[in-house]
Amino acid sequence: MRHRSPNPVTRREALRRIGNGFGMLAFAGMLNESLARAGAVIAPDGSIGSAKLDYPQRVKRVIFLFMNGGLSQVDSFDPKPMLDKYDGQPLPGGEIKTERKTGALMKSPFKFKKYGQCGMDISELWPHLGEVADDICWIRSVYTDIPNHEPACLMLNTGANQAGRPSMGAWITYGLGTENQNLPGYVVLCPDVPTTVGPPLWSNGFLPAINQGTYISDKVEEEPGSQGKQGSDKVTIEKSFDPKKLISFVNNPKFSLTEQRRELDLLQKLEKMRSEANGADPQVEAVIKSMEVAYRMQTEAPEVFDIRKESEATQKLYGPGSTARGCLMAVRLVEKGVRMVQVYYAKGDPWDAHADIMAHRRNALDSDRPFAAVIKDLKSRGLWKDTLVLCGSEFGRTPVREIGGSGERLRNGRDHNPFGFTMWMAGGAVKGGTIYGATDDFGFKAVEKPVHVHDIHATILYLMGIDHTKLTYRYSGRDFRLTDVEGNILHDIVA
Repeated sequence: MRHRSPNPVTRREALRRIGNGFGMLAFAGMLNESLARAGAVIAPDGSIGSAKLDYPQRVKRVIFLFMNGGLSQVDSFDPKPMLDKYDGQPLPGGEIKTERKTGALMKSPFKFKKYGQCGMDISELWPHLGEVADDICWIRSVYTDIPNHEPACLMLNTGANQAGRPSMGAWITYGLGTENQNLPGYVVLCPDVPTTVGPPLWSNGFLPAINQGTYISDKVEEEPGSQGKQGSDKVTIEKSFDPKKLISFVNNPKFSLTEQRRELDLLQKLEKMRSEANGADPQVEAVIKSMEVAYRMQTEAPEVFDIRKESEATQKLYGPGSTARGCLMAVRLVEKGVRMVQVYYAKGDPWDAHADIMAHRRNALDSDRPFAAVIKDLKSRGLWKDTLVLCGSEFGRTPVREIGGSGERLRNGRDHNPFGFTMWMAGGAVKGGTIYGATDDFGFKAVEKPVHVHDIHATILYLMGIDHTKLTYRYSGRDFRLTDVEGNILHDIVA
């Protein structure tokens, strides 16, 4: 006859005791890994859900269009007549300190034109964005701390200049969860791993692993020169495009969906028996739910990434190329409940125009049409009111020429400029057709209503219903947050 122990050891207690607790560590690792694959968000008590909001929620999702490398504000959205007047002359105030040696003032080679009822001045590089000028709020006075790509990219993405902190998307999913348990809450799109920083830009840092961004390469074999033929009305998705290849890691080639379903059903029955005997275990339940999510992802994820299903009119709206493909995927993902999607332009720092600012023409040709299409498409899908579109670079560029190479060769490019640059926001929650802040007469430094990156982050969290001072995580004896100990909400740009 078997005797039941008066103090039965639960599975959790056994895991704690085995190997001095290494069993529980292994279990925790399995928990985080399975939840990360599933895209589920687990609350501190082990339940799946979202936090209580601090403010009325104006925004439910974010699309972040990232022009990695450094867009020139004075050649795009911040025209400076004084540059034309004093072209070739020294910048008043003496030589400026930037990463590389610089020379005299250089006027923009691009013409500006007024767009929309607001009369926004926009460069010829961005005619399609000009069509939606009344929907965009340009923040012309953004500044950051360090003029190097790596720390500046980290600051814009994580709120810190060094790697190791959670990214903005990780903080957002940690605070709000996700609207669709069948998909990751935070997705990053780019043909190749962008910048020299890479994964730390979308890392979960010390937050739970389930909050890490899911990087997906949308690279396909394209016809030579297809990225840039944006003026053509003939637009087709590349023949080699296969959405299943983008997310091949969610498929289980060893077992069919029917076999996986039987395994999950058996697991549910076993857990029900255990919970009836010993009470509910939120963490075990979360693991099982995450397995359910992973199972469902196999059917839903390929569908949402299959942009071939879009109408010909929608495909023409975005145009061809990887940037267009990423932007269209981003809209489809947020439509399905993904909390944040980030679209990088390309591998490395492609907007880094040190040698020749005319390189911006090609980059803008790839980006202008799909960026504007995101705004138009969100409206047509009924997502405009509660979606925020954020667009910008890690810093701007100087209003003076760069001098480099042997013999101090004169270039037509511009160096990095962290002191004053432009980012823009769009969506029903912000005031479209407006300009916030200003740089000096030459576009070098923010002088009116300066906006630090921390202020951008604080405002985004505010629009999502979160007080940036309260969204904290205790780690290594300190309460951390996205905005560190700074950040001011830009109430003037809120609609």
